[in-house]
Amino acid sequence: MDEDQEMERFGMENDFDDGQWIGGEFYYRNRKEKRAQTKDDVLYGIFASGDSDSDYEGRGLGSSRKRKKDLSKKQDLTKPVNFVSTGSVMPNQEIDTDLKEDLKEMEEDDDRPPVLGAGGSSSGLGFGSKTTHGDGDGDVDSFLPSAFGKKIKEGALLRREKEKEKSMLAKKSSQAGKREPEAGDVGTFEKHTKGIGMKLLEKMGYKGGGLGKNEQGITAPIEAKLRPKNMGMGFNDYKETKVPALQESEAKSTPLPAQPLESHKREKPWLKQAPKKKFYITAEELLAKKQEQGFDQVQKVFDMRGPQVRVLTNLENLNAEEKARENDIPMPELQHNMKLIVDLAELDIQKIDRDLRNERETVVSLQKEKEKLQAQEVHQRKQLENMEVIMNELDRIGEESKEGTLTLDSLVNSFLDLQQRYADDYKLCNLSSIACSYALPLFIRVFQGWDPLQNPTHGLEIVSSWKNLLHDNSLGFSDMASPYSQLFMEVVFPAVRIAGTNTWQARDPEPMLRFLDSWEKLLPPVVLHTILDNIVLPKLSAAVDSWDPRRETIPIHSWIHPWLPLLGQKLETCYHTIRCRLESVLHAWHPSDMSAYYILSPWKTVFDPSSWEKLMVRFIVPKLLAVMHEFQVNPANQNLDQFYWVRTWASAIPIHHMLPLMDIFFNKWQEVLYHWLCSNPNFEEVTKWYLGWKELLPPELLANDHIRYRLNVGLDMMNQATEGMEVVQPGLRENISYLRALEKRQFETQKKAAAQAQQHASANLSGGLQGDGKESGSELSLKEVVEFHAQQNGLLFKPKPGRIHDGHQIYGFGSISIIIDSLNQKVMAQTEDKWSFVSLEQLLELHNRYILKRR
Repeated sequence: MDEDQEMERFGMENDFDDGQWIGGEFYYRNRKEKRAQTKDDVLYGIFASGDSDSDYEGRGLGSSRKRKKDLSKKQDLTKPVNFVSTGSVMPNQEIDTDLKEDLKEMEEDDDRPPVLGAGGSSSGLGFGSKTTHGDGDGDVDSFLPSAFGKKIKEGALLRREKEKEKSMLAKKSSQAGKREPEAGDVGTFEKHTKGIGMKLLEKMGYKGGGLGKNEQGITAPIEAKLRPKNMGMGFNDYKETKVPALQESEAKSTPLPAQPLESHKREKPWLKQAPKKKFYITAEELLAKKQEQGFDQVQKVFDMRGPQVRVLTNLENLNAEEKARENDIPMPELQHNMKLIVDLAELDIQKIDRDLRNERETVVSLQKEKEKLQAQEVHQRKQLENMEVIMNELDRIGEESKEGTLTLDSLVNSFLDLQQRYADDYKLCNLSSIACSYALPLFIRVFQGWDPLQNPTHGLEIVSSWKNLLHDNSLGFSDMASPYSQLFMEVVFPAVRIAGTNTWQARDPEPMLRFLDSWEKLLPPVVLHTILDNIVLPKLSAAVDSWDPRRETIPIHSWIHPWLPLLGQKLETCYHTIRCRLESVLHAWHPSDMSAYYILSPWKTVFDPSSWEKLMVRFIVPKLLAVMHEFQVNPANQNLDQFYWVRTWASAIPIHHMLPLMDIFFNKWQEVLYHWLCSNPNFEEVTKWYLGWKELLPPELLANDHIRYRLNVGLDMMNQATEGMEVVQPGLRENISYLRALEKRQFETQKKAAAQAQQHASANLSGGLQGDGKESGSELSLKEVVEFHAQQNGLLFKPKPGRIHDGHQIYGFGSISIIIDSLNQKVMAQTEDKWSFVSLEQLLELHNRYILKRR
């Protein structure tokens, strides 16, 4: 059998050279080199060409490479079998080019067996030889004289014409590109079909050119372009289609490049790309660019997608290697390394710049610190000089204090000068405490033996001059710890405590109130509260506990109410005792005793409403009801004592408790009026009687709707009698709607009259006042005149709550206290410790004199 047809055994012997079994072990010299598996072996397996094994085994590596070269050539299987001609060729004839190439290929293949046809050896069958033939003009039939040779020639010529036609078509298509076919070429495709398309177009009116009525359509189909990889739809206005008309205009405007040769298609990929323009950047430009972008905080990102973990601080070039491979960038490793070098250089530049900026900032901060320290040095040097001056002044004051020549005037002048010249150092060294320590012995001498109740204005000028010097809230002292408060507690408070404990009586509040009014602006709040809590309040509590309404001649409100503005809620402990004492005496009280009203009425606004109402309902209202039941209405001989007793309490008793009392009265009053009107009376007397009773009613009752309704009922009865109508008996409800309308009309009339009276009073006030303080033809009261005089001079005029002297309310006119005697048309002012009559001009002089004294 042939070597190519030898069957290969399954075993290891064929894989090794000189292999043999020795003692159960297989030994060999070397391993045989196996042929690499080709694509044909993969596709066809054992059905591949049979000479592959023989070529491999017979020729070795050299024949294998030549066989691969032969297989790489494209074989034309349409050609017939070639025979080698043994005849002669005329000198003027030339062998076909294709035959020459075939003969050349067969001559190069030494191992191929001889075949029949042209190009064969002299021993084979054929009609040609290896001699070259010229291009003679001889008879063509002498080239291949046999019939079989002519058939071969005809086949070769036909094959050459087809190849030439194919090459020409390929050339035309490459030159024409994708241009639109001309109008005359439409329908050329019909040579490959049955020709029905052109006939259909002509039936529809097509005459050549573009499609459509106006020949605006294209005749070639729209071709789609392949979108680049990873490009989104519509990115950068990318056109996926090309219209042939547009392509034709582009082809006309720009000439098509020539088709590159086959050899240029195998050029290296990086030679195809256009050379990029080199771009250089300086360090200053790099820093400016980074400054515009901003130095963001660097965050580390761990990339674990590959075989190794990468730590990244910038995601800009995260996929740079993949993009480089996709875009077929030449030498990506080298470019990546260069990119790393450039990035490292940028980082070095940024680090140097950052260090430089840090150093500059450090220089600036050190410069500022230097300037700050220099300013502190200057300030401390100046402060040291000031301290030396202050120490010298304090040494001088200390020497004068030891010698006994120091006075309050010289001391206050010295410290005022230090306070004005060295305000900051004065606060820093707490010179106010030092001044207080020097001034305290001198103040004790001044106030030694002083009685604040007899002479309340003693020492006001001296203490007022020391207030601003010792009292400074900016030092951070509390009221009790300030030098000014300590001075008061050491000098003034002992004298007040002695006088208040030994000589002051709670039933005579004026001396203590006069002292507090005089020292109102100088007393520190802590000292004032100490005086009220430790001196005044205990005295008042003891006096209230010993108060007996049966024996006391001085009303309790006259010495309790003056302390309401100062003590306020602290007096709540005394109110319960006062109510209990009042209730103990009201059991035996009779409404004819008006002293109960004068004692109780001032407490209406002091007691809480519930306690006051309870007191009235329990002890006052029942006795007034008994009196009102006993009261008789008699126009002929009227006794009004009982009515006056009830009317007096109208301002003290709540209105809803006062109405039942008045209903008892009005029932009797309307009954008498009804009987009087039914007996043909004198209507003038009835009218006077009606008006007289209306005037007796207090304003508190006239303002009530129910009281006005009862009066209007009587008025309606009078109107019915005067008109000759039948008088309606009291208590009937037939004319209630009429009476209400009448009452409303009369109430509106009263409101208009009151408004007119108020306008009249304003007009009289604007008319002016006489020089002696009395009104000229106006109806202003003396109190209104004094108030107007205070307003003209910009002074405050107000009543002092709870302050009464001889039954008159005490008012504050600027800085002095006055009382107004409206009955005698006189004004009295408090001067020192007595009250004297004064005029309006003297009031202003007293106020100005008091202000100058306080300063």
